[in-house]
Amino acid sequence: MQDLNDYQTFAEKTLGASFKNTELLITAFTHRSYVNEHRKSVREHNERLEFLGDAVLELVVTQYLYAKFKQPEGVLTNWRSALVRTESISAAAHRLDFEPLLRLSRGEKRGTERARAQILANCYEAVIGALYLDQGYDAAKQFIEKSLLSTFQEILASGSWLDAKSQLQEFVQSEDGFTPIYKVLSEEGPDHDKIFTVGVFVDGKLKGQGTGPSKQVGQQKAAEEALASYKK
Repeated sequence: MQDLNDYQTFAEKTLGASFKNTELLITAFTHRSYVNEHRKSVREHNERLEFLGDAVLELVVTQYLYAKFKQPEGVLTNWRSALVRTESISAAAHRLDFEPLLRLSRGEKRGTERARAQILANCYEAVIGALYLDQGYDAAKQFIEKSLLSTFQEILASGSWLDAKSQLQEFVQSEDGFTPIYKVLSEEGPDHDKIFTVGVFVDGKLKGQGTGPSKQVGQQKAAEEALASYKK
């Protein structure tokens, strides 16, 4: 069971900040499911802070890439996508040991690894939002630089920034003269934890499909599967 001191200690040791309003930080770690289980004592979850933090994160990453690199817009966009995607920011939250401070319902605590990664990613963005409101833009920027941008060279070296959709479109148009078309094949789960299955079609034929917590993730995974089939 977390208490106020846990969050204050986390702010000072991990975020390097002494929060004026620790309730903001507590809210950043509060999942919607926890509010549903504690309606009498807890009223606010972290989705509004996540919305704010997402915008701050994208601005900081965009400024960093623009200032540091001279590559064309398309490459910078792919690099930014790799940095702010769920896998990258949930990994950052995991490294910083966010999990013990998460306020989740009993059901969410038993959730899948994929669901937990999404929750951690959302929490990371919410913490940025809380930092921005309580400490200002520079504090939020410093946190992002230290916890996420410091991993950029690893992402670059791994090649994980490459956009499968762009690769597939370029390949298919040059080989077959068609443009890949993406369609949602199914949607499952509640609104806060939806799973999308997306198919990619070339000349009306299904070439790959992928599943993810958003249509965009599903499209990327479908493109990856299609590319792999073309390379066989």
